[in-house]
Amino acid sequence: MIISNRLKNLPPHFFASLVQSVEEALSEGRDVINLGRGNPDQPTPPHIVKALQEAVEDPSTHGYSPFRGTPKLKQAIADFYEREFNVVIDPKTEVAVMFGTKPGLVELPLAIMNEGELLLLPDPGYPDYLSSVSLANIKYDLMPLLAENDFLPNYNALSNEQKKQAKLMYLNYPNNPTSASANIPFFEETIALAKANDITVLHDFAYGGIGFDGVKPVSFLQAKGAKDVGIELYTLSKTYNMAGWRVGFAVGNAEIIEAINLLQDHLFIDIFPAVQHAASVALSSSQECVDELVSLYEGRRNVLMAECKRIGWDVVSPTASFFAWLSVPVGYTSESFAKLLLDKADIAVAPGHAFGQFGEGYIRVGLLVDENRIVEAISRIEKLGIFS
Repeated sequence: MIISNRLKNLPPHFFASLVQSVEEALSEGRDVINLGRGNPDQPTPPHIVKALQEAVEDPSTHGYSPFRGTPKLKQAIADFYEREFNVVIDPKTEVAVMFGTKPGLVELPLAIMNEGELLLLPDPGYPDYLSSVSLANIKYDLMPLLAENDFLPNYNALSNEQKKQAKLMYLNYPNNPTSASANIPFFEETIALAKANDITVLHDFAYGGIGFDGVKPVSFLQAKGAKDVGIELYTLSKTYNMAGWRVGFAVGNAEIIEAINLLQDHLFIDIFPAVQHAASVALSSSQECVDELVSLYEGRRNVLMAECKRIGWDVVSPTASFFAWLSVPVGYTSESFAKLLLDKADIAVAPGHAFGQFGEGYIRVGLLVDENRIVEAISRIEKLGIFS
């Protein structure tokens, strides 16, 4: 069978190989502590599960979903943004419902870019951003995210030619993998750059519900003029432990939203109506479950930081997301250190180079196991004698 060049050019999927390595270790009977995954370990809150159960029993949810999402879910999205971020969203023209936000990351270049045009991507960054490059047959340049700039792109480092050619820019804060946060002044700088150079901005707000030390992550749309130049993607996967439910949405600029909706009209109809009902309940009801989840992750973060410092590992504490971005010891690459941890300590982590060339020198650790397992993991690393 012959497959298209479009598929041949897709980048290899790193996390598939990581999962395979972990599964092989587990098949050998090894007690692997998996800190490399990005899949929430807690169940979906009961009131959301109950909402789905009740909706499934309603025959009116069994037919085709309305194109472009149910009015109830779109209104819930608008209400959520006004309540949580003080951002006014028109549910009719400024919302696109998605099967999770990963499809949106791939769809947007297909919807608003032509072949050969330039996309600006953060590095390190979510590996699946590159999927859109191959599928849309576009070019891309990287914006390094460096510790000395708080893992924010330095727009002064972009050449005049890059600014002139770029049609779209991806940003992601709180950031995967670095766990860095952004603020309003940074987003205002981004908007000024976008307006001056006719660049569309996509802000991937996947971890927008998870901020520590009483500080709430900032939405791109809170910055003045954001809707003039871009959109924001939000997923229920992380905030509500609904990763397998595949519910997300884009909000923002009406013309961009219309382009996404038009493309999706031709790709599929929409999410199962019962799932959309449950999603609307998640967004509209008490957010106590979110507060409890954030508290859980913050507790795990505190344990991880304390344990790392106890063994002499110089680490920087994450302020948001459920990841920590840890420097590898001197003498190791991100890949060799990750391999050592799996081979000698039965600990799986994600090596930084898997997220791009500027991820070298780091590993990504997920706060997705309980505190006892975090303590056990660092104790195993201590026994390797690396930090003594």
